[in-house]
Amino acid sequence: MSIETERDWTGMKRVAQIVRMTLDAMEKEVRPGVSTAELNDVAATVFAAHGARSAPTLVYGFPGSALISVNDEVVHGVPGHRRLERGDVVKLDVTTEKDGYMADAARTVVVQGGSDEAHRLARCARSAFDKALGVATAGRRVSEIGRAVEQEVRARGFHVVRGLDGHGIGRTIHEPPAVPNYFNPKQTDLLTEGLVITIEPIISAGSGRAVEGGDGWTIRTADGRLAAHYEHTIVITSGTPVVLTAA
Repeated sequence: MSIETERDWTGMKRVAQIVRMTLDAMEKEVRPGVSTAELNDVAATVFAAHGARSAPTLVYGFPGSALISVNDEVVHGVPGHRRLERGDVVKLDVTTEKDGYMADAARTVVVQGGSDEAHRLARCARSAFDKALGVATAGRRVSEIGRAVEQEVRARGFHVVRGLDGHGIGRTIHEPPAVPNYFNPKQTDLLTEGLVITIEPIISAGSGRAVEGGDGWTIRTADGRLAAHYEHTIVITSGTPVVLTAA
């Protein structure tokens, strides 16, 4: 969607704030011994307190309030009985709906300790986001975002997981345009003033190839290597984008 009215601004800011508060609350509970189901309960509690709903559940029937992926699980991990261990790489991904608006953000948390590779990978995902944010201005091609992400990821010795992209968002989870994390010369869409999109580097310490898990939801790295994910919902302007889910 594109921001067209003051109501749009208010609605998107409100739902984005709930996303941020949910991620903050979940991250505080990440520790050895906590289950992904318990982290999911934290998300559900924040949603209920603010009259919000899980957008993946609403749109796709996802069996959880938040998507929680661990280690080689890249995205779309289903909360359950798994308990976190020291050094685990945990991706917290929250997409929320309130009053007809949706926002999406994700972060990677390394549980107490963690390998050097795990920390470098998590930092790389965030750094790639920052690089992409710097080129996300009205009038530029969407493909410049992917170019910036992939250049940063490769420079740090990692790989983009292809086929898992950013996207437009606002009235539903996945709206045009697709925002790949690599340069695609066939992606000729232009960024326009007021456009709402996600930028979300999804990266791997290995080959970057992914496969679907047996539960029909979870996406894993094909080689079992660690993955990281960092995401915000932003609004395109003629200058610096507005990062809604960071406010």
